[in-house]
Amino acid sequence: MKQGMTIQQAAAEIMRQSQAKADYLVNTENLHMETCDGVPTLRLLDGEIDRIEPLDILPTAHRQMGDYLGIPRKYYDRMLQENIGLLAHNVNTWLHRGPEQRMIRTIDGRARAFLSNRYRRIDNIDIAQMTLPIIQEIPDAIYESCNLSDDYMFIKVVNPKLTAEVVPGDIVQAGVVISNSETGQGAVCVQPLIYRLVCSNGMTVNEARTRRNHIGRVSSADENLLIYSKETLEADDKAFTMKVQDTVRAAVDEAWFARIVDTLRDSTDKKLNTADIPSVVKLASSSFGITEAESNGVFQHLIQDADYTLYGLANAVTRYSQDVESYDRASKLEEIGYQIVTMSPELFRRINQVTRMAA
Repeated sequence: MKQGMTIQQAAAEIMRQSQAKADYLVNTENLHMETCDGVPTLRLLDGEIDRIEPLDILPTAHRQMGDYLGIPRKYYDRMLQENIGLLAHNVNTWLHRGPEQRMIRTIDGRARAFLSNRYRRIDNIDIAQMTLPIIQEIPDAIYESCNLSDDYMFIKVVNPKLTAEVVPGDIVQAGVVISNSETGQGAVCVQPLIYRLVCSNGMTVNEARTRRNHIGRVSSADENLLIYSKETLEADDKAFTMKVQDTVRAAVDEAWFARIVDTLRDSTDKKLNTADIPSVVKLASSSFGITEAESNGVFQHLIQDADYTLYGLANAVTRYSQDVESYDRASKLEEIGYQIVTMSPELFRRINQVTRMAA
């Protein structure tokens, strides 16, 4: 499992960010992109007056603006790199062509998200307040890895008292992954975690999880408006809080853990076609959204461990996740590891027959 922050560092950053954030409902005709020292900035205007200091624009907000305005991503990125004046002209033209209200999420004087006015804010501090008290109820719980990036929060916890052997000497422990995105990149998720002691691999069990999408009622305002405080919790929010807490508890439930371990054990009996391992890895990678460069790393770990089973392939993916630079991408690869373990029999046969099909 890729290491990020300690829980103390994560908690401190969650608190800092909660005070450094501000959200605005803005009519797009009052938005204006311009260049400042060769860098694009976003202005929130009231007539000719800036309501706040011009905002630097983070990558996610750039992508969301381009997608909303219908500017092809490759063209948007090329203008961003080569001709910011042209980018600003395109963005301003389309922002003002059909005015609508949008939510601008900011932090530390930077625009980090450009979202619908239906976006329902469920912030990292909310999720932490829901889940950390429940984790404290788990005896000897270990915060194995945490992280906050521009787009995601992850809290990964292991229960060292709940262990099992997949094969002799290969010990795994139960845990839970709690994740959220404040920038529209994903829902709130609470998912079981399998932690493999032999190489500190983490595998996120992406089933039977609690999710909550960031979609709510339409917010509106007659003018640019700073959203000063959180909305009053609705009845379904209270139900969601209870469900999140119940899922944290269930993720380290002994019966649930035993079922997951049985799934892992079953995957040790599914042998890979060793006649052409590179092709097997390549086809499996393309089936689960693993890039070519990542596939090469997965292949190297598979060869090093020499476990040519479906379980071995999944572990090669989760072991490679520790090598990637991005914590967010590493966490996605931990999900893909379990997807590989639980792939359909039809897909496994297709991947495993690659050599014979080619012949």
